[in-house]
Amino acid sequence: MIKRVIRVDKRKILEEIKEIAFAVGKIQLEYFRKQGISIQRKSSSIDLVTQVDKACEYYIIKRLKENYEFSILSEEAGIISRSSDYQWVIDPLDGTNNYASGYPIFCVSIALMKGDETILGVVYVPIIDEMYTAIQGEGAFINDQKMNVSYKKNLNECLLATGFPYDRNTNEANNINYFAYFTPKIRGIRRSGSAAFDLVNVANGILDGFWEINLSLWDIAAAQLMIKEAGGIVKRLKNKRGFSIIAGSEVIVQKLDEGIERVDKND
Repeated sequence: MIKRVIRVDKRKILEEIKEIAFAVGKIQLEYFRKQGISIQRKSSSIDLVTQVDKACEYYIIKRLKENYEFSILSEEAGIISRSSDYQWVIDPLDGTNNYASGYPIFCVSIALMKGDETILGVVYVPIIDEMYTAIQGEGAFINDQKMNVSYKKNLNECLLATGFPYDRNTNEANNINYFAYFTPKIRGIRRSGSAAFDLVNVANGILDGFWEINLSLWDIAAAQLMIKEAGGIVKRLKNKRGFSIIAGSEVIVQKLDEGIERVDKND
């Protein structure tokens, strides 16, 4: 099948996606901490999906299909191909476990990719009304204010974030060894339960660095562009499963990478 050549007005698209993300945030807030929300298990007892995930995803996909003929990859719906060079990558509710428990850290993440590159990204955190945006080559912003990554040089000055894979009780590649190595060497560590939330805080210089193993593309697609546009880097870890990454300034990413290599050699 021949792929259509499509001209993309990224600034116009960004405004439309911000509006979609804001509407999805309203859905999330409407049902947050309400009794009777349907919660189902996916791959394990800690890998959950709620009716709100599905409602948000339905809304996003419906709006995108109405306005664009791009392919779609979404966490719950999977791949929806429309034979395009461009692909939407959607996490309708990042932080589902948090949301299901009433813990107020969750967000919506929408990215537009061309091939392997993210060219546009939006992450909206409704509980604190923070809209993170980026267009490739045009910088990264929080509520229209420009962001920059932290430029701390030493790990003992750094506040880092990480997370753990859903199969951590059955797979030894579960990040616990890296967590134990880094924790005594840094100023502090956070585990928010939302990779997208952590990554946008790296882009904004609130967190100094991040690492995690076995993420999915929808977890990182939008936020990785924001980190790059904010002066940082996102590095894929070699020989790790899924999307295993380190993020932050070049200096901190190098130090994290060296630490992970050291742990791997001693295991």
